[in-house]
This record gives sequence, structure tokens and C-alpha cells, in this order.
Amino acid sequence: MEENFKLEIISPEKVIFSGDAKMVVLPSYEGDMSILKNHISIITFLKPGIIKVQKKDEDFDDFFVQDGTVEYFDDCLIVLSASALNVKNLSKEFLDNLNKETENKLADKNISDHDRYILNHKLDTIKEMRI
Repeated sequence: MEENFKLEIISPEKVIFSGDAKMVVLPSYEGDMSILKNHISIITFLKPGIIKVQKKDEDFDDFFVQDGTVEYFDDCLIVLSASALNVKNLSKEFLDNLNKETENKLADKNISDHDRYILNHKLDTIKEMRI
């Protein structure tokens, strides 16, 4: 029996990933969410984190996202994000700049608690990544 479902990760400029997936782990606001074939239909928002795509038994691709939306319907998962990047394509310089930019935004005393939560989570994700 086929265990795969269709996955597309799309940015405004291009399709980042299009293919079959066995499992996808998403960083949603409700918590990390695993999607397998025949999952219930869902629409949710992404928080900063890593999307883990299992293509075959031990074959994984990781994508860094800062935000986005997700829809799963009829064994098709669509991820829309202006910030989706394959972790393999990230440089230390990019992560250092993103880290510095995020810390500068956090230093602003006029940001909302929600924005502070997002920025702190983004910093944690950047620090966990190994390049």
C-alpha cells in the first residue's frame, strides 16, 4: 500500500519543493505537528522553525521557515511561506545576519508580547541549526 502523499512548499518566487513525502513535521503554533497520509484536513499557521520532510525510510530534507500557512486536504499538503529555505542552502553568514537582525528587533522595547514570543522562538531555532 502506498504510504506517500503529495507535498509542495511554495514561496512567492518559486516552488521550493514538490514531490512525495512519507511524513512531514511542521512547526505550528499548536506545537510540532506530524502529517502522515490520510491525516484529517487541516489549515494552520507556521511559527519559525524547521519543516522536516521524510521522503523515504531514512531520506530527510529540512527547510527553515520564519512564517507561513499550511493546508492539508485529500492527501495533499501545501506549505506557503515567503521565507522557506532548504537548510542545505543556508550559510553561516546568512544565519549570523538573521541572528543579529532578530536580536536588534528584540531590543526594541515597543514590540508586542506576541512579536517577542515569535522573535525568541526564531532565535532559538537559529541557535539550534548546525551549519
